[in-house]
Amino acid sequence: MKKVKLAGWVLTGLCGLTAMSVSASEPLKAYPATLPGLHRHVIQLPVLTNEDDQQVELLIGKEEQVDCNATSLMGTLTSETVQGWGYDYYQVDIKPGRISTKMACINQTLQKKFITLPLNTSQRFIRYNSKLPIVVYAPQDIEVKYRVWQANPKVMNAEQK
Repeated sequence: MKKVKLAGWVLTGLCGLTAMSVSASEPLKAYPATLPGLHRHVIQLPVLTNEDDQQVELLIGKEEQVDCNATSLMGTLTSETVQGWGYDYYQVDIKPGRISTKMACINQTLQKKFITLPLNTSQRFIRYNSKLPIVVYAPQDIEVKYRVWQANPKVMNAEQK
């Protein structure tokens, strides 16, 4: 009886390891395909020789007709974790309305601009990691853009004064 239970545990453990190794080789399978009312945006970064010198900047927003005032979306970006995996993903929640300066625009012309969700530095810049995708869930009308920043290889000393 004990041998049967032990064999069952071993078999169960081996099946679990097989499932984990398949998903670990394709980490995107660990993430939900979609969340209610949100679409999945995936950024897969290429492998670089020194990824510690890179940062990824997220630009989350949409194209709109705006006047001369500085305009931003209202909302939040939250970091969540895929249960059982420890992989992070981001979820965008856009609120109605806009944040805008109130300058008097003399010519009153509208221009099409990409207005973004204002993010603090820790949300806006993400560590460069080519091993895992950056996954962002956002409403359908929201675009997720990014750019890669690279540190200058020259390190300088500060003066003591």
